[in-house]
Amino acid sequence: MKNRLVYILLYGFSLIPLKGLYFISDVLAFVVYHWIGYRKKVVLSNLAIVFPEKSAKERTAIAKAFYRNFTDAMLESIKLISADNALIDRMFVFDPALMKVFEGTEKNIQIHALHNFNWEIVNLGISKALKQPFLGVYQPIINPFFEDLFKKIRTRNGTILIPANDFKNNFIPHQGKQYILALVADQNPGNPAKAWWLNFFGKPAPFVMGPEKAARTRDTVVVFGTFYKIKRGLYTFSAQRITDDPASLEPGALTKLYIKYLEDRIRERPDNYLWSHRRWKHPFKPEYKDLVLEELNLS
Repeated sequence: MKNRLVYILLYGFSLIPLKGLYFISDVLAFVVYHWIGYRKKVVLSNLAIVFPEKSAKERTAIAKAFYRNFTDAMLESIKLISADNALIDRMFVFDPALMKVFEGTEKNIQIHALHNFNWEIVNLGISKALKQPFLGVYQPIINPFFEDLFKKIRTRNGTILIPANDFKNNFIPHQGKQYILALVADQNPGNPAKAWWLNFFGKPAPFVMGPEKAARTRDTVVVFGTFYKIKRGLYTFSAQRITDDPASLEPGALTKLYIKYLEDRIRERPDNYLWSHRRWKHPFKPEYKDLVLEELNLS
């Protein structure tokens, strides 16, 4: 009964026009930044690491823009409860020419994306446009009600969700079939002792091994992709085909290329990245020395 009431309230809220939701988002962003301070120290600390050349005022401006993007994405996601594909078509533009990145191969394709806004809208837009089965690796939501709600939203246009916490077993039905697999490759590893260590914006950070190892062992085409806000309420996606033969690269080379891609995309649109994500949560320890792919900046 309680879940039904919550759903009715959320559904009713989702009927508010986007213009009204963005007004609410402006108010909410102000409250979250100035009063609640949700992960504000983490956000400002991350920005100081990435942009030491910028003034505190400049970094604060990026942080405030980030919080508005954050609350926009949150309310847009609620909007998706009642939104149809006509709204998705108005909120997501996808250049058909980009489809060539995914064509001309009988191999499977693996997209390495990053924590940008708004992944919910982009997922629906891309899965609607693709001909191949589209698999998305995701972190399940702990609350069962919201897990079921967002699974329903995310799979509406055919996306097949693969929980990251049990990827191996959930991936078995798709082995031997053609697919496009999308994963957020800048995910913080659960165990830094089983990750590769590299400099990320000049500071050591662990990166999960899974994306590169999967590409090499499954001989997939690797595509790096990003998505971003063109203007309020309008998103797009860009992609770059990196290699058709990942196993030919030296171990770790694909991860290094991804980090360079990641840094470049973040510098282009800094307010579009999820700064509340604790990328440098784990400190480097001497026992990780065999996992280091390059000389680390430990100063």
